[in-house]
Amino acid sequence: MNRFRRFLLVGAVATAVDVGLFVYLRQRVGWPVPAADAVAVAVATVVSWVLHGTVTFPGDPRVRWYRRPGRYVGAAVVALAVDVAVVTVLDLALDPRQSWALVVIKVPALLTALLVRTANYRRFMYDAVRDDQRSPAGRAAPPGRYRFSVVIPAYRESDRIAGTVERVRHALGSVGGPADGLQIVVVDDGSDDDTAERAEAAGADVVLRRAPNRGKGAAVRAGMLAAEGRTVAFTDADLAYPPEQLLGFLDAIEAGWDVAVGSRQHEGTLTVVRAGRLREVGGRVVNLFTGMVLLGRYRDTQCGLKAMRSDVARLVFAHSRIDGFAFDVELFHLVERYRLTLTEVPVRVVNSSRSTVHVARDALRLLRDLFRVRAFARLGDYELDGSDGLPPTRRDGPGPDSEVSRPGH
Repeated sequence: MNRFRRFLLVGAVATAVDVGLFVYLRQRVGWPVPAADAVAVAVATVVSWVLHGTVTFPGDPRVRWYRRPGRYVGAAVVALAVDVAVVTVLDLALDPRQSWALVVIKVPALLTALLVRTANYRRFMYDAVRDDQRSPAGRAAPPGRYRFSVVIPAYRESDRIAGTVERVRHALGSVGGPADGLQIVVVDDGSDDDTAERAEAAGADVVLRRAPNRGKGAAVRAGMLAAEGRTVAFTDADLAYPPEQLLGFLDAIEAGWDVAVGSRQHEGTLTVVRAGRLREVGGRVVNLFTGMVLLGRYRDTQCGLKAMRSDVARLVFAHSRIDGFAFDVELFHLVERYRLTLTEVPVRVVNSSRSTVHVARDALRLLRDLFRVRAFARLGDYELDGSDGLPPTRRDGPGPDSEVSRPGH
């Protein structure tokens, strides 16, 4: 039985204990409703804690919530108070006499207490995630043949890929010589034109040809796993983010951050040419929906400019599974899950007049993929096998955490 099913089973058992004990203490023992409900919730909470520790997460010290019982108890006390308050009010209003009526007034209390626990859970997890991300990790230098690799996914870009490669090469000339300085990797994602040939002619160090077209996420994954730089980054072929600012991302990674992400909502961002109004609104709506996958509150998940250490890139992209535009959200989820440090970097934006993005269609696909990320997480598909190979950080404590489902029952 996978972890998610075990979680549901334990939740069902704890809920049955809660409801059953409440009805028993009220009907058979004759306790007042507030006292019966308080004892029932307390016992169910203990049952939930014990079973989750022995059945859902046996011997797993990495789960943030269950590693800090003080926060769990605090949230449980608040949820208990809310549960008792709701049941007491409904009891006074409806005066239930039969067992089934007691169950009826208990249901709204259970749902309200669940919302309270969920809110406390997310607040705690947000604090925990930000604690992990707030400062450079201080790891040993990552491996790599080059100092910096830049991955450029491309689809039907034959008319401008040569200019893109040349401009990136010129903008990053200060990185170092051709032997060990800059590496440019172009990934042709199933184009039906001569994008790959033009990229090679323009001097790209590596050109990967993929067929058929699978999506930006698949193309970026292939390029990031093939790159040989100690720092690896990816940017769009239209250079909506002028490539000179990649140097700032290189500096951030070399300063000790695991991941550096561009943010178009950062107070330091400069937008030279704005995107269409529909695309701007669509981007903000997408950021709202990412809350069902991500714990941290990020200003911009979809910026097409990101960089990371080579070993972090291999860890993240070896476990990523989304091929479409939601791969960015999946990347953030894996950063949180593996306790990687992250810094948001302001960017200068010059939006392209041409794009392969179709707002309505791709927004629906992205939302579908957000549910897939949530499902992959619950099924344990992102779990590590202990051979991730990342150097230790300055932080104390156990290795990468796994984000879990809602605590309690």
